Amino acid sequence: MIQGIIGRKLGMTLIFRDNGKAEAVTAIEAGPCPVIQVKTVAKEGYNAVQLGFSEAKRLNSPQRGHLKGLEQFKYLKEFRVDDSEAIEVGEKVDVSLFKAGDLVDITGVSKGKGFAGVVKRHHFAGGPKTHGQSDRHRHPGSIGATTSPGRVLKGMRMAGHMGNRRVTVRHLEVFEADPARNLLLVRGAVPGGRNGLLLIKKSGREK
Repeated sequence: MIQGIIGRKLGMTLIFRDNGKAEAVTAIEAGPCPVIQVKTVAKEGYNAVQLGFSEAKRLNSPQRGHLKGLEQFKYLKEFRVDDSEAIEVGEKVDVSLFKAGDLVDITGVSKGKGFAGVVKRHHFAGGPKTHGQSDRHRHPGSIGATTSPGRVLKGMRMAGHMGNRRVTVRHLEVFEADPARNLLLVRGAVPGGRNGLLLIKKSGREK
């Protein structure tokens, strides 16, 4: 059985539960995603399905050949399955895969923030603001040891490019799944900005 779907982030909103509690939810346009290719252990060495999402305006020749006889899709993403024998090309996956209360893992690309210092990137406190320190307010401080090891260790938290990375947020609760509108409401925030591509998979953990 296919355990995931491709979606697009629409934005966030506020909704109320039956008990009156307000919840921040993310609205996602999810599917329908036709099966483009079925991969098997015998041929590819593992079981997986390739799903398509979002209509493409133009494709190159290899892409058209790969999608021959199917619609043209902008995005093709792969999901692992336990058994691919019963899955056929052209079969569609929609948000009926989920129901309210399910837990999902959502993967996307986080918003890019450009080059950022340690205060913004790693939440450093910065240097002292008094006692003659007039130019060290947002500096990282010492980044190395002395003679031993005599170098800056790998992984040292320093200034650099922030965001624009693949991020997975796990165990988010599905608030509502509406197959008629291809709409999925998920409690909390998901990676990326509006219109960002998302991969939504059923979580391995039960609620």
